[in-house]
Amino acid sequence: MRSHWATFALILTVALGAQAQKSRQRGHAERAAVPRRSTFDAAVINDPNQPNVLPSHTGSGVVRAQILLERAHFSCGEIDGNFGSNMQKTVAAYQEDRQLPATGIVDAVTWRALNRDTAPVLMEYTITAEDQQGPFVPIPVDLMEQAKLPELGYTSPIEELAERFHASPALLRALNSGADFTKAEQTLTVPNTICMPPGNAANVVVSKSESSVRAYNAEGKLLAFYAATIGSEHDPLPVGQWKILGVRRNPEFHYSAELFWDAKNPDEKAAIKPGPNNPVGLVWIDLSKEHYGIHGTPEPSAIGHAASHGCIRLTNWDALELAAMVKPGTPAVLRE
Repeated sequence: MRSHWATFALILTVALGAQAQKSRQRGHAERAAVPRRSTFDAAVINDPNQPNVLPSHTGSGVVRAQILLERAHFSCGEIDGNFGSNMQKTVAAYQEDRQLPATGIVDAVTWRALNRDTAPVLMEYTITAEDQQGPFVPIPVDLMEQAKLPELGYTSPIEELAERFHASPALLRALNSGADFTKAEQTLTVPNTICMPPGNAANVVVSKSESSVRAYNAEGKLLAFYAATIGSEHDPLPVGQWKILGVRRNPEFHYSAELFWDAKNPDEKAAIKPGPNNPVGLVWIDLSKEHYGIHGTPEPSAIGHAASHGCIRLTNWDALELAAMVKPGTPAVLRE
């Protein structure tokens, strides 16, 4: 595994460019645009009686559907209240798996299936002193500057809390108008993403056309579906039959500019310390195809919307869930 690990710099994502620079300069406080705060109402989100939710919709109904999909292990990426392309493919995958009409919308039939999960979709969480410990520091865009940091931790308390509950910081702000996320002992309203683990995966399927990762058990049952960022024109997905070699949590990132087609200085090398804002996030799932793996990301809002340097990128929480499902030798099928 070491030979793969030492040279996996190939997968650093293009999203660490202009988009990352803008988001980090504002401390990740607002990763994704959301509609007016008045469109998010906790009582409406908790209400199972919802109208149809369609692509381009925003608001409380979308939040409820995203949380219920997440609890069923069908991840749209960030829970943000926006019915975008990630949610469209996630809804389609859910309908296919549940043998529902393939409408592509959260209609009455799909709501009935989702609402079989009767747990509250929102819950309360009280900020602790530990949540405020940090240290919280800005993350520079330049990799050589990142290499000077002792760790690539969170940039703010709200970024940390948003990632814990699989939500965009903007949604947390909208659900908790007036809250000061830098102070302990405050009680917040957050998505209830606590659910049973999906089980052990017998194989993993990565689809470039669907921009997804699926995990199946030994009987062929779909255990989990994740929206993903996969490959690019310069570094296409290595289609084929591969295997998982192992899992590394809290990985260090070894940057070697000579492996990057777009690097300005091919002589640069750096070791970037672990943390949620590390270029590969909180976990690296090593594949038998040299230099390639499935990994987390410092930019969950970019999942499904930006190219990567060839590898498969998930949100940190989805990558961690998948990492707990696989083991060395688990087949990984990468396909168009």
